[in-house]
Amino acid sequence: MMKGIQSPLGLALISVLIGGIVMVAASLVHYAAPGLFAEAGSTVLAAPRTTPVLSAGLFETQTGAAVETVVLPPPTFTPTLTPPPEPTATETAIPTATPTLTPLPTPTAPPAYQAAQPYVELTGFTNVWQTWNNCGPATMSMNLSYYGSTVGQADIAAIIKPNPDDKNVSPEELVMYARAQGYHAQLRVNGNRDLVRTLVSNGIPVIIETWLEPEPNDGMGHYRMIVGYDDAAQTWIGYDSYYKDRWVSTDDSYRGIYMPYDETDALWRVFNNTYVLVYPVDQAPLVQAILGAEFDETVMWQNALQQAQLTVEQNPGDPFAWFNLGTDRVALGDYEGAAAAYDQARTIGLPWRMHWYQFGPLQAYYGVGRYDSVVELADTTLAVTATLEEHYYWRGRALAAMGDIGGAQWSLERALALHTGYAQAQEALAALSQPQ
Repeated sequence: MMKGIQSPLGLALISVLIGGIVMVAASLVHYAAPGLFAEAGSTVLAAPRTTPVLSAGLFETQTGAAVETVVLPPPTFTPTLTPPPEPTATETAIPTATPTLTPLPTPTAPPAYQAAQPYVELTGFTNVWQTWNNCGPATMSMNLSYYGSTVGQADIAAIIKPNPDDKNVSPEELVMYARAQGYHAQLRVNGNRDLVRTLVSNGIPVIIETWLEPEPNDGMGHYRMIVGYDDAAQTWIGYDSYYKDRWVSTDDSYRGIYMPYDETDALWRVFNNTYVLVYPVDQAPLVQAILGAEFDETVMWQNALQQAQLTVEQNPGDPFAWFNLGTDRVALGDYEGAAAAYDQARTIGLPWRMHWYQFGPLQAYYGVGRYDSVVELADTTLAVTATLEEHYYWRGRALAAMGDIGGAQWSLERALALHTGYAQAQEALAALSQPQ
């Protein structure tokens, strides 16, 4: 490679040339170093541009001649490393796992009462045959015997029917007596088969107020007590203090009589399907559950009104439907509508004893100021039987409103003579002496 350059001057020139090339190369390496560090991923500060110090040395040529060479020492710089920024940890909330709980099955509450069964016959009653005109006290005696009472019909009559010739013991009087003995008692209307079947299936006997007509045109009010039924035979089993046919027993023991469903429906509706419940205090929740919403008397009367309106629409010639409509309206305070319904019932025609047992027309006529109608109806009824204290009471109220204080006083005193302790008559009589 150096062949042909053998003079001392030539060798000197070659030596200088090689030294320059080395210096340039060293410079390039010096300034290229930061890039090398950058590629390594670190931030490197550029070294100061200083002139490197050259050291003398020997370079041996191919020919073996010793020449003076310039040796470039390694670059002396200390890189200042800026550490990479610490990663800022952004706290990410670790989602808290909410366990999904599988609810335990809710135990099914036992039913509040037993559904009506196909056949039921309650037992444990003491049968009582009524004395003259005494079905109310006799039936109450039989009802209470179911709960262990030994009170007889005479004892009950002495309180709720002190006048032996009193033709009527009202359902209200039966309820008041039972409550006075420590029982719960309810006076209800708008009863039906399903309700009575359910009550009896749960051990609650039911007194119903019905019509009884042993002979044509000889009908009268009568209490019976339902103690069982047979759906297959479509009949009730009832204790009847008067009627002695259709016995359930085939021997001399008394288990009640058969009362066919359809026949009983027809006799019961004459009294707006009125029924009386008597039961011990601990059975109050049971009875309330069975009655449901109708335990509220307003709801009961509203439902009765709807039923009566439906019956009137279906059979406008039915006097009992109109009469029941009047009774329901009185209970809800609609005296005007009640008076109109009673008028229609009387126009169609009612049994001649009808007003012995039900006094809604008297209250309705009084409520609308038809005092003469009150007096007329009372006088007509009392002309047949003079022992109905309710008629004397309403007659006295009407006469007082018409200004006949003397007639009012006589009527109210007569009511109290027939039934001592008649609270409403006592209040009306006392009011006569108050300044007007």
